[in-house]
Amino acid sequence: MRLASVLTPLSDHHLALAAQCGVEEITVRYPGLEMEPLLQTKAQIARHGMKLGIIEGYLPIEKLKLGKDDGSDMRAMKRLLEHMSEAEIPLLCYNFMAGTDWVRTKLDARERGGALVTAFDLKDAQHAMSLNATAIQAGGETITADALWTNLERMLAELLPAAEKHGVTMVMHPDDPPLAEFAGKARIMNSVENFERLMRLSPSRHNAICFCQGTFAEMGADIPATIRRLGPHIRYVHFRDVRGNAECFAETFHDNGPTDMVAAMRAYRDIGFTGPMRPDHVPQLDGEEEGEPGYTMMGRLFAYGYMRGLIQSVQSGLPSSPI
Repeated sequence: MRLASVLTPLSDHHLALAAQCGVEEITVRYPGLEMEPLLQTKAQIARHGMKLGIIEGYLPIEKLKLGKDDGSDMRAMKRLLEHMSEAEIPLLCYNFMAGTDWVRTKLDARERGGALVTAFDLKDAQHAMSLNATAIQAGGETITADALWTNLERMLAELLPAAEKHGVTMVMHPDDPPLAEFAGKARIMNSVENFERLMRLSPSRHNAICFCQGTFAEMGADIPATIRRLGPHIRYVHFRDVRGNAECFAETFHDNGPTDMVAAMRAYRDIGFTGPMRPDHVPQLDGEEEGEPGYTMMGRLFAYGYMRGLIQSVQSGLPSSPI
C-alpha cells in the first residue's frame, strides 16, 4: 500500500510537508488540454522525491454524463489519456454524478475539539452546495437511471480501449452522497451491487474502482466485508469515515468514526491491495477556517501519521489491540 495525497494548494511548502510525512504519490486535478502544465507539475512533485500518480476531479465529462456531448468532451478525455501515458501517470479517477458533484449542506459542522467538518442533511437539500467548481448545476433538468447507465456504457465503450492503449486505469468513484436521485437527477454509483454491474460492463483490468470508504459507509456497507467482496477491482482508495447514512451524515476524524479502520486496513492487505491510498475530507483544525473545506493541511498531516501506523501494523502482523 502506498500513501498518496491531494494537496490544495499544490505548493512547494505542502509538497515538502507531504514528503516529510512519508507520502509517495500525489493526486492532481484535471490539468487542462495542454501537455506542458502537466509536465511542469510532474517535475515539481519529483523535486520533492514523490511521483505524480493520479488525476481526479474537474474532468471534462459533464456532457458525457448527460448524453449531450457534441464530441468535445470525448476528444478532451482521449487527449488526457494520451497525455497521461506520455507523463507515465497510471490512474484516472472519475465519477458519474450528473449535473453536480459531491454536495454538502453544511461546511462547519463540529467534530472533536471543535474541528470543522462537512455534513449533509437531505432535509436541507435546497441549500446543498456542490464542492466541484466545474459541475454543470443544470437547473430543473432531469435524467433517469436507465439513461445514465446507457450514457456510461457508451462512454466506456469508447474510452476504455483508449485507456488500454495508453496504459491508464479508469477508477470510478461512488456518488457522494449515494442517493437514488438528487436534484431531479438519478444516481447509479450508489450501491455495492451497482459497482459489480459496472465491473460487468467491461472485463478489462483498466475498468476499476476507487473505493471511497466514507461513501460506501453511507451506503450502509460493511467496509471490511465489501473490500473483500470487490477485491481485485479496487485499484485506488479514499481512506475516510463518516457518521450517519446517505440521507444525513457528517465527516469524522479518521480515528473517530464508526468504521473499524484497523479491520479495513487488514482487509486491504488480505486482498493484496498495493495501490495508492489517500486521506480524504479531513477536518479543518484551529486556524484553518478559511481553507478549502475538507482539504486543509493540518488535518491531512494527522491523517498521514494515522494511516502509516495502520499500514505498518497490518503489514508487520502486529496485533490490532493490546493483549
